Formats: sequence, C-alpha cells, structure tokens
Amino acid sequence: MAINFIDLQAQYRAYKEEIDREILEVCESAQFIGGPKIAQLEKSLAEYTDAAHAIACSSGTDALLLALMALEIKPGDEVITTPFTFIATAEVIAFLGAKSVFVDIEEKSYNIDSHKIEAAITERTKAIIPVSLYGQCADMDAINAIAAKHGLSVIEDACQSFGASYKGKKSCNLSTIGCTSFFPSKPLGCYGDGGAIFTNDDALAQKMRMLLNHGQNARYKHRYIGINGRLDAIQAAVLNVKLKHFDDELALRQKIAARYDDGLFTCNNVTTPYVKADRDSVYAQYSIRVQDRDNVAAALSARGIPTAVHYPMALHLQEAFAPLGYKAGDFPISEKISEEIMSLPMSPFLSHEDQEQIIAALKALHA
Repeated sequence: MAINFIDLQAQYRAYKEEIDREILEVCESAQFIGGPKIAQLEKSLAEYTDAAHAIACSSGTDALLLALMALEIKPGDEVITTPFTFIATAEVIAFLGAKSVFVDIEEKSYNIDSHKIEAAITERTKAIIPVSLYGQCADMDAINAIAAKHGLSVIEDACQSFGASYKGKKSCNLSTIGCTSFFPSKPLGCYGDGGAIFTNDDALAQKMRMLLNHGQNARYKHRYIGINGRLDAIQAAVLNVKLKHFDDELALRQKIAARYDDGLFTCNNVTTPYVKADRDSVYAQYSIRVQDRDNVAAALSARGIPTAVHYPMALHLQEAFAPLGYKAGDFPISEKISEEIMSLPMSPFLSHEDQEQIIAALKALHA
C-alpha cells in the first residue's frame, strides 16, 4: 500500500468527534462569518505567539497582501525578499505594483542570506519579507537590525513556520508583522484556505482588520479600499480543535525528523535539513537534497513512496517575473537548491514502519 505524503485522514480520525462537534455548532448557529469561533481562534493564536494582535484571514497569501496594504506599499516601491519560496511571497508585491528585489539564500538553511540584504537596499526600498522556509525561522534579529538602521518594515512570511521558536520567541511575533497560512497541508491546517496576521502595533492591527473587510470602519462606511479577506467560521472551528493538539503534533514532527536525520546520516548523496542551534523547525516539509532528483523520485514512487519538490524553479526565472530583468546565474545558490531539493513524507501520523521503509529505500538507492 502506498504511503501518504501527508496523512490528513489519520489526523481527522484522531480528532473526529471534536471536529464534527465544532463544525456542527457553526452549522446550527448559522453564524458562518465572524462570531465566537473566530474570536476564540484569534485569542488562542495571540496567546500562543504572545503577540498583541492575531487577526484571522482568508489565506496566507491574503495575509501577506494585507500586511503590504497596511504598510501602504505602492507602485514604484521596492520590497526585498528571497527568490527561493512559493510564488505568493513575491506575487503580492507585484499585485500592488511594487518591485521584488531578490536576495540569494544561505546554502545550509535555505533562508534569505541576511549578510546580502543591505547591499540590495535603495532609496525606493520600503520593506523586507524574509521567509521562514520549511518551518525554520530566518535570521530575524539581523534582519530587524538592518531594517531599523534604514527605516524599513519587516514582514515575516511564516506561512510554513507557525509554532517554530527562534531564540525563545515564537515565529509570527518576531517583526513588524507576521503572516501565516492554514492551508490544509500546513503543520496547523484547516479544511480549506485560511491564514492569520500578527502584530504588536495597535494602529496596524486596526487598519488590517478594516482592510480585510472591504476597508470598513463601520457598517457601510469605508475608510480604505480593502478586500474580502475574512476567514469563515467553519475553518476557525477546525483550527480551534487542532490548536489544542498542536504542540503534541510538533513534538511528533521533530521526533520523526530526528529519525530521518539518524537514518539518512550515512546515506551517500543525501543532504538532510540543517537547523541552527538557536531555533527549531516545525518541519512543514522534511526536505533533503539529492543529485539526479528525477530518477530518485521515480525509483521511490515505484516503491509506493511519494515525494514532492518545494520548489523546482527559483522565482527570478519564472515567466511571471521576467519584467524584473533577472537571468539565470543571478542567484546561484537558489538555482542550485531548486535543482536538488526533494521533500519526503512528513506527518505526525507517519508510522515507524512506513518511515523505516522510506529510509531503507533511500539507502538502497545511495549505498
């Protein structure tokens, strides 16, 4: 029987009674937008991260968009970010008519190289968006220091790192604004699209709440041009249940990652994830690097082992960003990693037997 890449069915079965009850309460109340489930979720998210404000919204992409809108990023502005990430990070910058200025990544952590950021700053730079990729926070202290020196805002793209710790603090509460995603495959996922925005700035929080609800400051009174960026109550109900079990699941993710690390340590041609000593990872993906990736993936697939690639092409080489004028070779580390990276099955519900099968298959390919 094939192994699940992410076992959402097992997770649902584990919490089925709680989840069904919470969803039924929403259906019986018919309060599908706003209401107590949203309020409960926002309170719990703020407490979990120790942020002053947690604002539920419709997706991680919209969280990033709302953050940029609140900071009044406009056409002609520049925002520094990484080319090795999901397109949403730079897509929202382009959507507002601003320009993504890419900075290459560290070869070991795959996060933006903070030592290269300052050289990319110009008089048009308004913000920096570091991505906490695969579940490990970027070098937020160094990035915040650069931003403070130049009067810039920092938005942590924490769409893969909710729950991660950095020097004793939680991801999403490490910068001006933090943004996360609750897409179903995330470590904390709902049953559709969902996201949240975090900040300790009261004025920004108030503004983002208006922006996600068509810019309203009172019913049918609109202070801003906004979007429909609300999270629905059924998704909040699911998240309220899963958040109760979240820390237990993170412990299992880290145990499974450690087992992968140990099992693949002596495996030729396999580079396992590197996590810096002053932080941890929630392992949104367990991503290894291999040579001849397509053949390795095909061989694993033949054994019933699924894999995925996050991400096969750096953003500066995507057709959508051709107007930025970048070319192959501009960000060599991002390009190299995109050719070698491959994610293995990762879930708190991945069985020991299935994981041993995965490790054994990789060892057989790279003996």
